[in-house]
Amino acid sequence: MTTNRRLPARRGPGGAPPDAGLGADRVRDLIAAMAHDPSGQTSPSVYETGRLLSLAPWLPGHDVRIDWLLARQRADGGWGGPEGYAVVPSLSAVEALLTVLGRGDGGPATAADLTGAAERGLRFVAARLGDPAAPALPDLPATDLIVPALVESVDGWLNGPESPPAGLAGWRGRPRLPLPSGLDPGRLHRVRGLLAAGGPVPEKLAHALEVGGGWARRAAGVSPVGPGAVGASPAATAAWLGGPDEPGGSAVDYLRGVGRGGAVPCASPIAVFERAWVLSILARAGVPMAVPAALVAELRAAVGPAGVATGPGLPADADTTSVALYALARLGQPVDPSSLWTYDTGAHFCTWPGEDGTSITTNAHVLDTLGHHLAHGGPMADARVAAAVDRVAAWLIARQEADGRWCDRWHASPYYATYCAVLALGDHARGAAGRAAVGRAVDWLLAAQRPDGSWGRWAGTAEETAYSVLALVGAGLSADAEVAAAVGRGRRRLSEMDEAGDDGPLLWHDKDLYRPELIVRSAVCAALWSDDAATGFRPHPDDHP
Repeated sequence: MTTNRRLPARRGPGGAPPDAGLGADRVRDLIAAMAHDPSGQTSPSVYETGRLLSLAPWLPGHDVRIDWLLARQRADGGWGGPEGYAVVPSLSAVEALLTVLGRGDGGPATAADLTGAAERGLRFVAARLGDPAAPALPDLPATDLIVPALVESVDGWLNGPESPPAGLAGWRGRPRLPLPSGLDPGRLHRVRGLLAAGGPVPEKLAHALEVGGGWARRAAGVSPVGPGAVGASPAATAAWLGGPDEPGGSAVDYLRGVGRGGAVPCASPIAVFERAWVLSILARAGVPMAVPAALVAELRAAVGPAGVATGPGLPADADTTSVALYALARLGQPVDPSSLWTYDTGAHFCTWPGEDGTSITTNAHVLDTLGHHLAHGGPMADARVAAAVDRVAAWLIARQEADGRWCDRWHASPYYATYCAVLALGDHARGAAGRAAVGRAVDWLLAAQRPDGSWGRWAGTAEETAYSVLALVGAGLSADAEVAAAVGRGRRRLSEMDEAGDDGPLLWHDKDLYRPELIVRSAVCAALWSDDAATGFRPHPDDHP
């Protein structure tokens, strides 16, 4: 159903034609940036940076991290995203500031600045956690461990055997910060008990090893991998390392590298994840591109018996596996998708075995991979693949919201989940039910477009507008005048936001919200490149790679 699409030409001043090859230059630059960065590009995290302040004050850049954290406090005293997305980063920032004050290692930052920020942050989290009408906590990885661990640590600074940091004595004796409804410390206690007993740590727990407190240090069965990371996380690596005097080897080198700019991301390295998503997005939109053979070979080498992991130290998962396989297939390097059967529950595909909950986008990506494999007669394109394609399509259709959207646990925006589901169902769902589901999604997207032509959960953003444009174009309804007009308005607004460098909010789910920079950039590029005659956005005839 998708067509070969091209980047619409940008107009120069006064509507003049753009320079030839402008779109192709952007694609080349994007792929070059991806090929030359072995870690991947992702936004810094308030949560992770706060943990590094508490766990690794010896690491170069400590003072820079303090200033970065202070500069990102909101006027209301919190940190992070809207609604319930503020709880985890705000607790991390408050705990970090209390720790810095308690140790007296605030560097150039004045005690008054640190105390004032901590006081405002405490008021924010106390009000947010104590309000039964507050927005629910979003489904972020390890939130049920992170929040109790941070609440316990904050309470230790305020009500422990030592006096609270100077200027915060008024908080002593107050009731401990409450846990949000439905959250209790039971699982955290079990995890810490496991670590204390020297038991093996589940692979997926390594990413949030810092919740183990002192028991995380040199935890049994955990060791740095790849560039020296534990669980692809600066915080987890610092917690495992235990301190500057420990013979850390590659772990110290990893922390010095990832922290050289001050603030740190939630996950690094993410090169496999980044390359899989960027290449699949561009290839699917029909964007002509020259991909270095070495980059494709590295992505191919990341496929193991259990599939593909987002990065070293993380478990393989069905989401990264399916997107990597889809990208390789679109690049003419198809790989047997049998590793996906590890994640088949019989009803749907889990992101990893034992997953709490389910994921729309993981299953949409599995549908893409198996459907493409089946359609192109790849090896093992048998009855089992065909049955799985029909089963996953039906599962996705059954989980469409009443208004036509889909929502997911790996992204804050319904526009991302809807884009993933629409393209997968549009390409691979057989029968009227799939067409009807895509039609309902298109109706929702048309109704949700903002007056300026953009789309977005909290405000119009380039990222969400790109997903919406790609979904509408991929739905195969270009002859519909309303769809064509919406795509045209969306592209015009997207071009304006893109030229203004409007990145918008962080929307991707990890321990904190984050943005995988090149993945988002590839979606914007693909949405501007994709072409349909009915939209009126035709490329300049000289704009080719």
